[in-house]
Amino acid sequence: MSAVVAETLFEGPIAEEYELLRLICPAAADMSRRVGEWVSAWTPPNPGTLDVLEIGCGTGITSLHLLNGRADLRLTGIDNAPAMLAQARRNLAPALAEGRLRLIEADALSHLRGLPSASVDLVASGYALHNFLDSYRDRVLAEIHRVLKPGGAFVNGDRYALDDTREHLRSTQDEVRVYFRTFLELNRPDLLEQWVVHLFSDESPDHIMRLAPALERMEETGFRPVTVHFRDGVNALVSGAKP
Repeated sequence: MSAVVAETLFEGPIAEEYELLRLICPAAADMSRRVGEWVSAWTPPNPGTLDVLEIGCGTGITSLHLLNGRADLRLTGIDNAPAMLAQARRNLAPALAEGRLRLIEADALSHLRGLPSASVDLVASGYALHNFLDSYRDRVLAEIHRVLKPGGAFVNGDRYALDDTREHLRSTQDEVRVYFRTFLELNRPDLLEQWVVHLFSDESPDHIMRLAPALERMEETGFRPVTVHFRDGVNALVSGAKP
């Protein structure tokens, strides 16, 4: 596979029953809330409608927080998983009808490359970028920086692996135990298998997104300042501004 080809990681039961993620990883929904709150409190450099791009909108969990957070926001959500987008269209039907939201089936890099430079006020994401191949993620970050207007910002609530590898291993082992308890109690060995395989992907050398290197890459891309607003275990809320 080429390093710039997007993967499709959410299809079949893992996508169709994505709401069960709240049982094995309640922190993901909390990060969506935090992204929405950060955007709600953010002061844009220019008045008027706020054009926001959400990368990896999934079923619309983060999208809803973004839309509810401020009335001056116009949102474009992108995702390359049709089953996830179908749920987002149902979950976000009022915003779609009002014209405050567009949902587009596309991978992040392809969509970003089609946007003009300095055309977006803010890019937001919740629990999506950690799924990307490392080299693909680097290109996405560069494109985010390009499409942002001067004074714009990128905010990401995500899974940032612990820099202490031993501590991270213990954390991951605890996660797997929760997966087994939850899905075996539900008598869903099929979902247990899919989520464990997905976790192996997240933890693979080509995917894993550790916090310190991720912050360094944002700075190398040109974001200033890069700020960690919240950190609890593997979950962190990070923002970077485009000067």
